[in-house]
Amino acid sequence: MDQDRGTGGAGPTLEEFRAVAAGWLGAHRAAAPRDYGAILPPELATEGRSWQRTLWEAGYAGIHWPAEVGGRGLTPEHQGAWITECALAGVPPFLNMVGNVLTAGALLSFGTPDQQAAELPSILDGSRIWCQLFSEPGAGSDLASLTTRADLDGDEYVVDGQKVWCSNGRVADRGILLARTDPSAPRHAGISFLLVDMTSPGVEVRPLRQMNGDAEFDEVFLTGVRIPVGHRLGPEGAGWTVAMSALTNERGYIGASGISLQRRLDAMLAMGGDLDAIAADELAALWMRGTALWAMGRRSGPAAGVLGSVAKLGTTELMWAVAGFRADRAGADAMLTGDVTHTMLSAPGARIAGGTSEIQRNIIGERLLGLPKEPRGH
Repeated sequence: MDQDRGTGGAGPTLEEFRAVAAGWLGAHRAAAPRDYGAILPPELATEGRSWQRTLWEAGYAGIHWPAEVGGRGLTPEHQGAWITECALAGVPPFLNMVGNVLTAGALLSFGTPDQQAAELPSILDGSRIWCQLFSEPGAGSDLASLTTRADLDGDEYVVDGQKVWCSNGRVADRGILLARTDPSAPRHAGISFLLVDMTSPGVEVRPLRQMNGDAEFDEVFLTGVRIPVGHRLGPEGAGWTVAMSALTNERGYIGASGISLQRRLDAMLAMGGDLDAIAADELAALWMRGTALWAMGRRSGPAAGVLGSVAKLGTTELMWAVAGFRADRAGADAMLTGDVTHTMLSAPGARIAGGTSEIQRNIIGERLLGLPKEPRGH
């Protein structure tokens, strides 16, 4: 391997690490799939696995994980530098968000040594793809109202229910699953966090066709799926705590680098052309919104926090506004096929993925501004 692991010596400084990583990426970017972001497109699963193994062999997987579980034992700042350099090089920083961030983070925080030994190596080398089984048709933003059941039968849970908006379900080997193990407990307290083998009998995955014509997500039906108790992460009934920790990690990575936003800002400037005064004023206002978000991101560190919700909300709402601006400029042509049309049809999904805009507003209002909690029905 190109990088030492677990040697116990002092690691490289941030500047040294960044320089070496940039050089390595420059030499290996041709072997990488296109920069697909957090969600691995199903058709790129084989390429993604190969790229993750290449990263692992070179020492660029698990950068800030402890050395005793196969990581390099560096800092979150080093991981943030890696993501930035990958964005500059136009390559994915890891196989997918669900496995390398959500699942790995949950395992590192709540997993037993046996669970970590069983699952983390395959995340590092890309031999297993993970998917997320949280949202349900009647429990998306209000995740605590989920109804998927996991009933204890000896040393196994028997799971029945339906999940939706699952990323990578059809190519996943494993999944992280939230299920209700105690229907009599308060709704947040009766949920457990389970690790499920996606090849288990009773697991059925169906692609979901989106209005832009793509099928990035799946719905998953679970019928009598048996999961060993040893595949529960954390205590029974503590699934909400484990899941919220994992989702906080996700929000820390959404917008962790301002490179993508900067490129979007540059693209906005290129729209200038022959605009009338009203359109030019509208574009300038959009560009200033984006620049303010970019500047805020420069002040944020690699750790997740409430500012992650501000960045997520601001960026997705900005991209929705930009898509509308482009469609207005295209006029009737926006109702046909092409890049403008596809972007317009795709933009609403960003307001849902990674936590809806409504939920982000609640987080910002309650945790950042100190406003009273939103009234909830009983």
